Amino acid sequence: MASGRLLVCATPIGNLGDISDRLRDALASADLVFAEDTRRTAKLLHHLAVSVEVVSLFVGNERSRTEQVVEAVRSGRTVVLVSDAGMPTVSDPGASVIRAVRDEGHPVFVIPGASAVTTAVALSGFGGDRFVFDGFLPRKGRERTVRLREIADETRVVVLFASPKRLAGDLADLADACGGAREVAVGRELTKLHEEFWVGPLSAAVERWAEPVKGEVTLVLGPVEPEPSSTSDALLRARKLVDEGASVSDAARLVAAETGLSRRDLYEHLIAGGT
Repeated sequence: MASGRLLVCATPIGNLGDISDRLRDALASADLVFAEDTRRTAKLLHHLAVSVEVVSLFVGNERSRTEQVVEAVRSGRTVVLVSDAGMPTVSDPGASVIRAVRDEGHPVFVIPGASAVTTAVALSGFGGDRFVFDGFLPRKGRERTVRLREIADETRVVVLFASPKRLAGDLADLADACGGAREVAVGRELTKLHEEFWVGPLSAAVERWAEPVKGEVTLVLGPVEPEPSSTSDALLRARKLVDEGASVSDAARLVAAETGLSRRDLYEHLIAGGT
């Protein structure tokens, strides 16, 4: 029997109007669907008038279900993998399934779709040229402290998911770690009927979101502005490179790239021996 295939499908993050024709066709062609939450997937299938067997696959049983997925694909079946919302594996289960199917040489395809991550980045206005997705903050302990410290030093836009029950605490700890002036965007129930999107400094976010909320929450932290480099510090760095054997031209070029200062100005200062 010919090999089957695994279709990894993004599902709407809230608004069913975001269902694509490819997702509709994928679910209609499926012999078997593995879903993070069978009840939510059943509603999606009902909306599409699709009847297919649905099996649960969540964090707690992903390891044991993986062999079932592989066996189904091995037997020639078309298997669809979905999570509650958005793309499987993005703060959701599925990565081990994809690896196992691919390792056996079976085809794996992705059906793209809506994402809370990119939706929130776009709405924030912070820019999406460079950003990092950091999932959910650890709940407590040293791991949480270390992660907060890393985020505080991150120069790129940072996207986080937040439990509605822990939103207030997450914002308070982020304000302590990053400073109250750092900008944050808070998106709740994105694409849904009661969508909210708020942008402001962390200090104000702590007050605005102090009360418990309902629904899915996505946070976007604005980037840290790097400290401007002084010319004198840059020249010290450049002279050190020259002392270590670099040419004046190379030293000026390297330090200019690191600091954003003018390569020509650095070069002329080095040649003149000034500060």
